[in-house]
Amino acid sequence: MNMPIRLGISRCLLGEPVRFDGGHKRDAFLVDMLGRHVEWVPVCPEVEIGLGTPRESLRLEGSLPFPRLITINTGHDHTQHMEAFSKRRLQELNSVGLCGFVFKKNSPSCGLERVRVYNRHGMPNRNGTGLFAQAFRQSFPLLPVEEEGRLLDLSLRENFIARVFGYQRWREFMLTEPDASAMIQFHTRHKYLLLSHSRKHYERLGRLVASAARYTPTGLVVRYGLDFVEALTVKATVRKHTDVLQHIVGHLKEILTASERTELAVVIEDYRNRLVPLVAPLVLLKHFIESYHVTYLKDQVYFDPYPKEFMLRSHVPS
Repeated sequence: MNMPIRLGISRCLLGEPVRFDGGHKRDAFLVDMLGRHVEWVPVCPEVEIGLGTPRESLRLEGSLPFPRLITINTGHDHTQHMEAFSKRRLQELNSVGLCGFVFKKNSPSCGLERVRVYNRHGMPNRNGTGLFAQAFRQSFPLLPVEEEGRLLDLSLRENFIARVFGYQRWREFMLTEPDASAMIQFHTRHKYLLLSHSRKHYERLGRLVASAARYTPTGLVVRYGLDFVEALTVKATVRKHTDVLQHIVGHLKEILTASERTELAVVIEDYRNRLVPLVAPLVLLKHFIESYHVTYLKDQVYFDPYPKEFMLRSHVPS
């Protein structure tokens, strides 16, 4: 990729001491691994509305649809300040070309889900969303977003990384002002990646590309992009990966020897039974594709949807 991949992030996750207690929540994966491949755009809403570090703790109070941001001890209401800041900051973020955002879990400003909202009796409801995070999602509904805590789950981590790099590929593609022919090529290269996430979306996108003549180039690209981004939000599973692997083998069946087909069948079955990681059948398939010079498969994004250094396909699925 030629363009930088820019991700927004809660500043405390980078190790900056901006927490209410003057501490931080440095995340090793985000800083040491993902940080090698992206440009971080740090945001700390509470510091950026003028609150100091350390500072009095905040929490959400009131109704779930319209909570207030209140200091716990003194009861000072910072809701209007946060809403004004969010509007201004989101306009700034719109200009930097973000491909996603990683938020701090449980934060009254940045938590995406299960944030405590306290009623007038002081009882918490765990179905809230931080004020800045909520405004962000409303402004950028297609951008990949996640909390750092959920990224400890390897399947959720893989899905988020796939979405970020997929969004970046789509963003770069749009900037080339593609015609219908280029659109077909993009769709073809992403066939197996899309199938590993959602066959329904792949088929819908296929019908769209097939009817390209009905749309303006811009209209086609925009409409395709909406479904493409949505498709990648659907989690890939062992079953769906197995179907894709078998589909690829079918494409090779006239080329491979009987022993090579048997070798692939065994390792794919081991993957289906959760005995080996996905990388095992993928490495073998890539070897045969290179050996037999199968250009159509060699160009498939499915084999390398993000840098191999993440090793997200190297764990045995649970």
